Amino acid sequence: MRTGTAEGTPSFLPPRTRVDADRRDQRARLSERRQALPAAARIEAAQGVARQLERLPEFLVDARIGGYWAVTGELPLNVAVGRLAARGQYYHLPVIAGARRLMFAPYRSGDALQANRYGIPEPAVPPERWLAPQDMDLVLVPLLAFDRRGHRLGFGGGYYDASFAFLREQARPARPLLVGVAYAFQEISALRAQPWDVRLDYVATEHELIDCTEQDEAR
Repeated sequence: MRTGTAEGTPSFLPPRTRVDADRRDQRARLSERRQALPAAARIEAAQGVARQLERLPEFLVDARIGGYWAVTGELPLNVAVGRLAARGQYYHLPVIAGARRLMFAPYRSGDALQANRYGIPEPAVPPERWLAPQDMDLVLVPLLAFDRRGHRLGFGGGYYDASFAFLREQARPARPLLVGVAYAFQEISALRAQPWDVRLDYVATEHELIDCTEQDEAR
């Protein structure tokens, strides 16, 4: 199911204000729907996403994989990343390293965690073990909404766009590969891009693996 643009935003607002209001409405609506999912539905969707990610060759061989700690109804990644260590791959979680800046710290199940300023768990490892976004091979990116051209609506903090801004100046796909992780209902027909947005290369839902670079070539 695709969710259209936000309803109820007054048309007389200035364009920038209207876009901001639309995004706030979309965030609120999709976040509420995501959090309302029962645990069984989340687990089933996580299994589907894991199957779709296994179709991506880079996910099977890239050494340094970044993910996220699922909160507020986000798709859990424990099923998808459970086999990485057996394949000799290394899993990392994001850590807040400054104003709108992410780094990535190694994590294995059972490792010590500590809450960041938003209450989200991060690996309790010293900064000298962190990796910069440029050092990652593939990053699984959380989101609230997406479209098939790789545009993403996040929580509004700008951490991912700021941390991966260097990709805007490179031909895509480039390292690291950015793969959005979403429930199928989070798809929107078209998201209005902002100048600072960094697009996704792929989106994995419980039903399909979407190649966003192919969508661009088709236009």
